[in-house]
Amino acid sequence: MQFHKTSLKDLMVIEPEKLEDDRGFFARIWDQEIFNKIGLNSKIIQCSISSNKKKGTLRGLHIQYPPYEEAKIVRCTKGKIYDIVVDLRKNSSTFKKWFSVELSADNYKMLYVPEGCAHGYQTLEDNTEAAYQMTEAFKPEHYGGVRWDDPSFGIKLPLEITVISKKDTMWDFL
Repeated sequence: MQFHKTSLKDLMVIEPEKLEDDRGFFARIWDQEIFNKIGLNSKIIQCSISSNKKKGTLRGLHIQYPPYEEAKIVRCTKGKIYDIVVDLRKNSSTFKKWFSVELSADNYKMLYVPEGCAHGYQTLEDNTEAAYQMTEAFKPEHYGGVRWDDPSFGIKLPLEITVISKKDTMWDFL
């Protein structure tokens, strides 16, 4: 696996290293020892998927608050997403900054989202799926979010929003 630092502290784009032959390829997408060696949280507790019918669907920006902050690894397993992370760690040098990357079933990239960051994405194709690995179990009483259109972030989406949950339209600005 190749780990690429981003403009946000501790946020990594991960690319599998493909071992290719006539059958196709084999690639490792998870290795606890490597994650520990480079200082990333490797305690995977829960895995989930999300399915999205329409291009332009927006999910997020979501976060789980202390004491149940979670890191997550996100991968698009079908279709394509514009993945967005906002650093909400008040003591971070990248507080309130955001980063985006295109994840797709074709590029196999993954995103390691550290604790204390809000995460969301917009689908770029119909019938898109994303898979998540999280370091904490879901705790509804510690779950929250912020608005993607908060002027203090200045996030630019690539498409008009076609579908968004009522909950995601009602988060507070930071």
